[in-house]
Amino acid sequence: MSVTVRDALNQAMDEELERDERVFLMGEEVAQYDGAYKVSRGLWKKYGDKRIIDTPISEMGFAGIAVGSAMAGLRPICEFMTFNFSMQAIDQVINSAAKTYYMSAGLQSVPIVFRGPNGASAGVAAQHSQCFAAWYAHCPGLKVVSPWNSEDARGLLKAAIRDDNPVVFLENELMYGVPFEMSEESNSKDFVIPIGKAKIERQGTHVTLVSHSRYVGHCLDAAAVLAKEGIECEVINLRTIRPMDVDTIEGSVMKTNHLVTVEGGWPQFGVGAEICAKIMEGRSSQECCHCLLKEPIYCLLEYFTIMVLLVRKTLFFCLHKALLEILIHLHWYVDTYLQKCCTKIVSLFIGQFFNLLSFRDVK
Repeated sequence: MSVTVRDALNQAMDEELERDERVFLMGEEVAQYDGAYKVSRGLWKKYGDKRIIDTPISEMGFAGIAVGSAMAGLRPICEFMTFNFSMQAIDQVINSAAKTYYMSAGLQSVPIVFRGPNGASAGVAAQHSQCFAAWYAHCPGLKVVSPWNSEDARGLLKAAIRDDNPVVFLENELMYGVPFEMSEESNSKDFVIPIGKAKIERQGTHVTLVSHSRYVGHCLDAAAVLAKEGIECEVINLRTIRPMDVDTIEGSVMKTNHLVTVEGGWPQFGVGAEICAKIMEGRSSQECCHCLLKEPIYCLLEYFTIMVLLVRKTLFFCLHKALLEILIHLHWYVDTYLQKCCTKIVSLFIGQFFNLLSFRDVK
């Protein structure tokens, strides 16, 4: 059965609203308009004004109301039209939601889901194009989820709504209309995907690719191309950014001896950097995982500058080509000089276009 990511999210909310009368949805245009991206289509007609609530354009205000209602025993789903707007409400997300359980010595839970589209989409420029995975994963007290396909979206959202902790649920606008096949098991009303467990989307023996959200698809596309060249990639869909399933990553790296991380964030202090740190520390495994690496870990990310209007197609092409170049290099070359040359070429390939569009030098 083929279901779009949008419909999978809609079904998950519908079933949880039906299952638990404490659950409600609030946000800008989520009710009569069916949501800016139609994720809440039909829910207002079914559940009414008390459980599907349109809010003013004041993220700080309605996020605070949602957090307060969670403290009072309800289970709100707080939708941001884009996670870029969550910056207006970050005091509520971090200081009110994430820290309350700790500050109350475990007496006060805040069961709330902050959800909405995250990362760059179709040419929406600098202020609407950031990836907030690393931002929120940095904060204690938050769980951070980033689904890729319809099954992820359905199972993880249901798990997030049922969780007693605040969960940041990062969707992707460009994935809403994409259909995916779903298993019979995933259509059950009791189907949930455990938060904190990654999934191996493709088995391989030569190199491990770790990604989340839309970029899992890029990894699978690259893996399919490279399979024709005799290079077998193992693709890991993180699903959850925090807590991160380091065991699955380490197990794969011990088999392939190569690791590439792919994400839509900026290069410094990102999800890939955290994966690198975990692998090099090797704390979750009795064996020395990093000792088995035959090459340095590669982190493939967006270029370190703001997103310019109408360049997503160019960027995706750059990322895809750069990923192929890195993977071919990892499989066929071990010489340090060639390694450095290849890395530099790939870096320039991604960055050249954006250097032309930057108004000042970005270090």
